[in-house]
Amino acid sequence: MAALISRPWEHGPQAVWSAVSAPRTLKALSLSFGMALAAAAANVVFGLVVAWMLTRYRFPGRRVADALVDLPFALPTAVAGIAFATLYGPSGWLGAPLAKLGIKVAYTPLGIFVALVAVGLPFIVRSVQPVLQDLEAELEEAAFTLGATPAQRFWRVTLPTALPALLTGFTLAFARAVGEYGSVIFIAGNMPGVSEIAPLLIVIKLEQFDYAGAASVGVAMLAVSLAALLLINGVQALLVRRGWA
Repeated sequence: MAALISRPWEHGPQAVWSAVSAPRTLKALSLSFGMALAAAAANVVFGLVVAWMLTRYRFPGRRVADALVDLPFALPTAVAGIAFATLYGPSGWLGAPLAKLGIKVAYTPLGIFVALVAVGLPFIVRSVQPVLQDLEAELEEAAFTLGATPAQRFWRVTLPTALPALLTGFTLAFARAVGEYGSVIFIAGNMPGVSEIAPLLIVIKLEQFDYAGAASVGVAMLAVSLAALLLINGVQALLVRRGWA
């Protein structure tokens, strides 16, 4: 981190500001962080549903489904990116039917969102699943006997217990999505100002031997990431102090 922070200043503060404030850089940063935030938020819902299904129900193929959750951890990101581009491309298994509905996924910001959701889902599931497994069924049964509806049992019993784990999973999924590269570049299309993510812009600057410019974008990503993580940790601490988590 010290080496990264010290590198951009070789041409002076003005060069650093020019590299960071360039419209192309700002667009890439906003796209990376915006899509990472949206994907992590979506995975809070998807991950909670998957974790609930795996802990509360027994069905054929449950162990296979449980193992598939960890697939993004083991699958090389470039392989995942090629798979996403094949599935959601104009002639892909999913891309072709969606195109008939007027929905284009590949080579758009929506494709970035799809890829980040896929790589971030395991962080939510694996953070929440142990909490749901340890949640005593008697608590839910007691709420049921007191007349609580399924929605009330979820909001009053299950969610408060799982909330700290959800926040942890959200943080991990967000951090992974911000720096994701391999699984995104194949489906994003990489059009400057449209679907170009910040990690790709760093690679482009490195290929152009603009090491100071690449480090400047990296420092900007580091600063925004640290600010976001501090904000998330502050929210988590506030919830704990108020007894909401």
